[in-house]
Amino acid sequence: MPPREHRFAAVDLGASSGRVMVGHVTPDTLTLHEAHRFPNDPVRLGGTLHWNILSLYQGVLNGLKATAATTTKTPLTSIGIDTWAVDYGLLDATGALLATPVHYRDTRTTGASEKVATTLPPSDLYAATGLQHLPFNTIYQLIAAQGTPALAAAHRLLLIPDLISYWLTGEAGTELTNASTTQLIDPRTRTWSRHIADTLNIDLSLFPPLRTPGTPAGNLLPDVLAETGLPHPTPVTAVGSHDTASAVVGVPATTPRFAYIATGTWSLAGLELDAPVLTEASRLANFTNELGVDGTVRYLRNIMGLWLLQECLRTWKDTNQEHHLPTLLEAATHATPLRSVVDAGDPAFIAPGDMPDRIAAACHRTGQPAPRTPAETTRCVLDSLALAHRRAIEDATRLSGRTVDTVHIVGGGAHNALLCQLTADACGLPVVAGPAEAAALGNVLIQARTAGTISGGLPELRALLHSTQPLRQYEPTGDHSAWDRAASRLDSKKVTAAEEEPCG
Repeated sequence: MPPREHRFAAVDLGASSGRVMVGHVTPDTLTLHEAHRFPNDPVRLGGTLHWNILSLYQGVLNGLKATAATTTKTPLTSIGIDTWAVDYGLLDATGALLATPVHYRDTRTTGASEKVATTLPPSDLYAATGLQHLPFNTIYQLIAAQGTPALAAAHRLLLIPDLISYWLTGEAGTELTNASTTQLIDPRTRTWSRHIADTLNIDLSLFPPLRTPGTPAGNLLPDVLAETGLPHPTPVTAVGSHDTASAVVGVPATTPRFAYIATGTWSLAGLELDAPVLTEASRLANFTNELGVDGTVRYLRNIMGLWLLQECLRTWKDTNQEHHLPTLLEAATHATPLRSVVDAGDPAFIAPGDMPDRIAAACHRTGQPAPRTPAETTRCVLDSLALAHRRAIEDATRLSGRTVDTVHIVGGGAHNALLCQLTADACGLPVVAGPAEAAALGNVLIQARTAGTISGGLPELRALLHSTQPLRQYEPTGDHSAWDRAASRLDSKKVTAAEEEPCG
C-alpha cells in the first residue's frame, strides 16, 4: 500500500506579492502548486509608507478558501506562515490593531541609528546581537516610534507573520527566526538580550513568548473556518517565519560545503553555520547572524537584490517607456559586460523612486560611464548584483573559516538565467539554480516533519528537495580576471570617496 499523502498550506508573503501554496508530501515525494497569488502594494498615507495589511490578510483568507476547494479529498494537515522581517503591528489590550504597520522603506527611521549609537556603540550592539547594520532594523523603528500615541497605548507587538497567525488563531507568539532580525536577540543564547533592550528603553514585555519552528501556533478560529471553508480543527504550525529562514531550509544542497543566495526583492547571500561570528571584522564587513531552523545561524549579507531592476521597470512604466522583461534581459545579454557597476548594498537605493537616474548618478560619482539605454541599465544592475554576490561569499568564507564548492541560487532570481550565469562567472564556482519557491517549500518541509510525514534533519529534508525539484546548473565561463578588475575599480572609487569626505 503506497504511503499516505499529506497536504500542507504555505502562506508566503513577499515584499512585492503574496501567495498561498499547497505542498503534497510523502516520504519520497514533494510537489507544490499555487492556490492563490495576490499583489502586495504599499500605500502612502499622510507622508508615511504603510503595508496594506488588511488587503494582505484578505489575500491569505482567499488563498485558504481556494486551498479548501482543492483539498476536499485530503484535508490540510496544517498551515505555516512566512513573511519578510523587521516590521510589526501594535495591538491594544483587546487585541485590536492600533495603527497600520509602517513599511521598512519609509524614512521615519532616518537618524535613529545615530541616536542609538550615542547610547550604545555599534561595536557593542554587534557583539551582543550579531546583526548587520540596516537603517530599518526593528530597534531603529522602535526608537523612531518612541513617544508616539500608538506605541504608548500598545499592549502587544507582533511581527508581521505573527500578526497574521494571531488573526487566524487568536493565539499570540513570537517566532524565533524572525525575532532574530529585531536586533534584540542574543544569537548565542537564542533568547532576548535584556541588556540591549534595557539600554535602549525598549519594553520586551510587548513581545509574546518566543516559539520555535515546528511548535504549535493554534487552530483556525471559527470565523476563519467559516470564511475559508476549512474543517475544524485546522492547525497552524510555526515554521521559519522569516521567509529567508524558510528559503534556506529549501536549499537543495547535497553537501555542507555550499553557499546560498536567496534572491527576490533582496539578495541574501551567505552560509549556514552552527554558531554566530561576532568579531569586529565581521561587523565591519556588515554581516548578519540571523537565526535559522534546527539551531543554525544564517550568516549573510543583505544586498539590494532585484529591487533595483523592479524599480527601474516601474519607473520606465510610469514614464510611458514600459519594457517587456524577457526582451530586456535578452538585450542586456548583448550589452557590454562590466561597463559600469554600482554598489548593490548602497543605502541610497533603499527608498522607492527614479532608480535609473540613481544608478546613473552612482556611476557618475564613481567616474564610470552612465548607462545610456534600458538594456545597459539592466546589464549594470545584473553585473553589480553578481559582483555583490561574489563579494558576500568571499567575505563569508574568509570571516567564518569555511570553504565553499557550490553556490545555490533560490527564490525568484533562479528564473533569471543571465543573473545565474553572471554569478557563476563572478564567483568562479558552479551555480545550482532552483527551486524558485524555496521559501514555500521550506515552510512545507518543516510542517511535514512536524506532522511526522517525513523525518530527519536538514540534510534529509534537502535530499528530498534535490530528488524532486527541477534544478539547473551553470558553470563559470569567460575571463574571471575581468571581475577582479571590476571589483578593484569599485573598491578604488570607494577609497577615494572616503578620503575626500570631510571630517566632522
